[in-house]
Amino acid sequence: MRLALYEPDIPPNLGTMIRLGACLGVSLDVIEPCGFPWDDRDLKRAAMDYGALGEVRRHGCWESFATEKPGAARVVLLTTKTALPFTDFAFRPSDILLVGRESAGVPDAVHDAADARVTIPMRPPARSLNVAMAAAMVLSEALRQTNGFPGGK
Repeated sequence: MRLALYEPDIPPNLGTMIRLGACLGVSLDVIEPCGFPWDDRDLKRAAMDYGALGEVRRHGCWESFATEKPGAARVVLLTTKTALPFTDFAFRPSDILLVGRESAGVPDAVHDAADARVTIPMRPPARSLNVAMAAAMVLSEALRQTNGFPGGK
């Protein structure tokens, strides 16, 4: 299981996801460009000292990520543009959970390239959750389904 962020533009969200991945043993792919310098103070503060515990791979662009990802991995996009609830999706241990930019999601080409699309059901008029929170929710379900939590059976 992996997490991936498409062109993140809020440093604390990336830092939070670095920490999430480190705590749960889930690698993180960052698809650049980022909307901030990699050494941003807010990024470091959110990641705390967990940056050294996690595995973070940086990709220069979507095309690099798409060619460098493991061949058997499915890209599962978290999006508001689908009707399939994440709780109804059958996750696999090799899945990569992809979240888009906080300000714009992902472009249509990335949306179309995803192997699957899932959403978090919400009551109207709510539109979306913070990307780090959404990633944590869906990752939790994916790890539960695949028995992928650290120390799990």
